[in-house]
Amino acid sequence: DGHGVEKDEKKEMYHLEKAAICGHIEARYNLAICEKMHDRIDRAVKHWIIAANLGFDESVQALKTRYADGKVSKEDFAAALR
Repeated sequence: DGHGVEKDEKKEMYHLEKAAICGHIEARYNLAICEKMHDRIDRAVKHWIIAANLGFDESVQALKTRYADGKVSKEDFAAALR
């Protein structure tokens, strides 16, 4: 959200992926949000599970919401809580 700078979504995704691979939990969560915004729920769920396993509570909450909506399986939700 820089002022006077054009948004480059490809660069944003690239840097989020790099940060997530290096273990940045919030980047992993934000990557899930981006995937969700592009209707790639399966990919978003995988990122949320990884972030939840690393202790990021917002990811657990996101998975809980998707589970209630029927978009996350019982197994995937259980895996995130381990």
